[in-house]
Amino acid sequence: MPTTAELKDICTQIRRDIVRMVHANNSGHPGGSLGCTEFFVALYFKIMQHNSNFNMDGKDEDIFFLSNGHISPVWYATLARSGYFEVAELATFRKINSRLQGHPTNHDHLEGIRVASGSLGQGLSVAIGAALTKKLNNDDKLIYSLHGDGELQEGQIWEALMYASANNIDNLIATIDYNKQQIDGSLDDVLKLGDLKAKIEAFDWHVLEEKEGNNIEAVIRILEKAKSLSGNNKPIAILLHTEMGNGVDYMMGTHKWHGSAPNDEQLESALAQNAETLGDY
Repeated sequence: MPTTAELKDICTQIRRDIVRMVHANNSGHPGGSLGCTEFFVALYFKIMQHNSNFNMDGKDEDIFFLSNGHISPVWYATLARSGYFEVAELATFRKINSRLQGHPTNHDHLEGIRVASGSLGQGLSVAIGAALTKKLNNDDKLIYSLHGDGELQEGQIWEALMYASANNIDNLIATIDYNKQQIDGSLDDVLKLGDLKAKIEAFDWHVLEEKEGNNIEAVIRILEKAKSLSGNNKPIAILLHTEMGNGVDYMMGTHKWHGSAPNDEQLESALAQNAETLGDY
């Protein structure tokens, strides 16, 4: 199991992967990807019981679903760095005939991907279906999912929240990337979510909140706490406060890097802020 120092090094490397992937094709979503790096590293390198020898069934292992599929760069980099496919394939991001499209798909059998995502609002329903399947198969492993906070403006999310608690889906841990930014501006400027914790609790979920979503140790602690609450007749949600663009100073604190690629000079600045650790593809 990696040490905290090693996990931080992996975060640094994955941030390098993200900015290089998006820069190379002048297309992609670096902001949310950078903000969720600690979450993905904690999940794949510390928390989940998973197998990089991939199969679609995911029997007897934890399964993850990415609902806000536009942050695919961080997921692809995490999958590659944890052994699902060759790191060199990251260089094909968003290219014609690549398996690494801008939003994840599974028709080309990309290891680690079980469902196409990025049509916002749908991922929680998919995760609930997988969680029910685990229960029907007497499989005691967990389902994890990640959602954007702007995504919660989709009505299907709230139907899924209601369904999960009504049916005691207690093997599901849904994390919300609570960076308060979306493509058109801040959450408050686009459509306020109000007291999100109180709203989800009103749907009879366990709700945890972590203010340090870019602190790898804090992310591990909140995920471990969530795991400890599983099996208690309620689904679990985590409100994970992150900083969009975290780790690249000029991308932080603004929605403008939600879907914009860095130019050559900006790439070099981003790489300099994230010193090389494991080597690039």
